Amino acid sequence: MRTATATAAAVTTTLLGAGAAAIAAGRYAADAALRHEPGRPLPGGPKLSVHSSADGRVALTRSLASLRPGTYGLDAPGVHAAVGPVLTDVPHDPDTVVRRLLAVTHGSLDPGTRVTLTPQVHLGNPRTALGLDHADVDIPGELGALPAWFVPGARDTWVITVHGLGTSREHPMVVMPFLHRLRLPVLGLAYRGDLGAPASPDGLSHLGESEWRDLDAAIRYALRYGARRVVLHGWSTGAAMALHAVERSALADRIAGLVLDSPVLDWHATLRGLAAARRTPAALLPLAVRAAEGRAGLRSDRRPPGADPGALRVPVLIFHGPDDTLAPWEPSRRLAAARPDLVTLRTVRHAPHGAMWNADPAGYEEALRRFLTPLM
Repeated sequence: MRTATATAAAVTTTLLGAGAAAIAAGRYAADAALRHEPGRPLPGGPKLSVHSSADGRVALTRSLASLRPGTYGLDAPGVHAAVGPVLTDVPHDPDTVVRRLLAVTHGSLDPGTRVTLTPQVHLGNPRTALGLDHADVDIPGELGALPAWFVPGARDTWVITVHGLGTSREHPMVVMPFLHRLRLPVLGLAYRGDLGAPASPDGLSHLGESEWRDLDAAIRYALRYGARRVVLHGWSTGAAMALHAVERSALADRIAGLVLDSPVLDWHATLRGLAAARRTPAALLPLAVRAAEGRAGLRSDRRPPGADPGALRVPVLIFHGPDDTLAPWEPSRRLAAARPDLVTLRTVRHAPHGAMWNADPAGYEEALRRFLTPLM
């Protein structure tokens, strides 16, 4: 009897130990998925080797990523460049793709350099990267001063840009020249966890659930300094922040419209995608997602952004597509189908998360022009 009891106790202890280890591993994976690392691109993009670069061209390893249409950044430690379309009419080896090299903004593209394609095209600030005059401003937020760029314009409708996962406020600079041509003032926000901004109290991203209050502070700042109305233009979690603001802000009546690029509308799917991208073993993914939801405060009693289409009161333009593996396209389709009176969905194919402008800059800006014209 003692032997059977001892064996049962040992098995129970082993199972409890294994369960505790799995829970601890799940929590570790959750923290890896949610940990905010300013300026570090999202994991998971394929590494491409530079074969050569000269005369405004760069040859990269041939892959689905390097063949993507449009304009992208190339990122590596100490290296950043901007590339344009694929050049099909120039000589190249069968295992390479030649793209137009628009600029090398940092480091050099030496043969053998391993780079990742990224939606962040520009580095620096609006003046150094784009030649646009701007002011560096501090926005009073609940955790402290939030740095922002203000690019002036003649109109009294301001556009507030909000970046998303794996990028910084440099990413939205892709639309700043276009918005400047429309004479729209632009406020480019850095929020909690960004370089120069206060840290999130727990050091984690909450996928917009707490960060939206920094956007609310930016709306208040814009109205104080001359804006009559604002348009919120958010990417990824920045798009989720914009939806939270229109649903929860005391200043929601001053929001003229929303532009949502790759919006995070399904927390569960995005957390699973982030955990998988950070190489979480498949067996631990369910634990990691549950732990991440708990760590980020994304409980079942909290409604994700856009969950109630009937709550929308302003026009919404969504850029999204079926190739986004971090923020599924289907919730955007459902939102557009539920509110065809207010929501316009522009489907962009062959574009990863946050890269809808990159895949088709001209088409993106034309859709944006049509949307913004009545809101100016």
